[in-house]
Amino acid sequence: MAERFLNAKHWQLFILTFGIPMVIQFALMAIMFGNLLNANNPDPVIIFDYFKIHQIIMVLFIGIIFAWFWSVVTGLQKTIPDKIRFSVTRFKIFFFIPLGYLIFLYIFLDSTFTNVNDTSFSPSQNSIRNLLVIIIPFHFLSMFCIFHSLYFVAKTIKTSELQRKVTFSDFIGEFFLIWFYPIGIWFIQPKINRIIQEKEEIN
Repeated sequence: MAERFLNAKHWQLFILTFGIPMVIQFALMAIMFGNLLNANNPDPVIIFDYFKIHQIIMVLFIGIIFAWFWSVVTGLQKTIPDKIRFSVTRFKIFFFIPLGYLIFLYIFLDSTFTNVNDTSFSPSQNSIRNLLVIIIPFHFLSMFCIFHSLYFVAKTIKTSELQRKVTFSDFIGEFFLIWFYPIGIWFIQPKINRIIQEKEEIN
């Protein structure tokens, strides 16, 4: 899998992670608003169905980006000299925390939308407060882990490119390009393609 992401073209990743999801979202919004405007008595279920599909699209979108993160960090290790190669254990630990949180959030939201039409479903204030006490810390922890992943991916790319130890000032550009993925992928992926191609030529 890693080789496919590393050898993919920038336009392929852009279409896969941003183009297709955006087209599907616009199509769903058009269908939803069209049904609501044409209906004498708009059915709120249509809105909830839209949001459930939106959740699935977001899960796929985030899943592909995280698969790209994983492929870059693990796949480019072979292009880094042994004397400056760094451990990816911490990256792997922090990598799976937001994924676990995402799965939990998806299940929670899916359950919420499923029960929204159930008149007997009436969560207490205590249950909502207890849930927020759990969600909020994990949300911020997941955000930290995601930024750590951005940091690690950028560091890996720059280390592989320069073939030396790097500091944050060396790869701050890559960090922000990865952060703004739909734009940055047009600049980052060709660099990864070039690194892989040079490695293959040497071998």
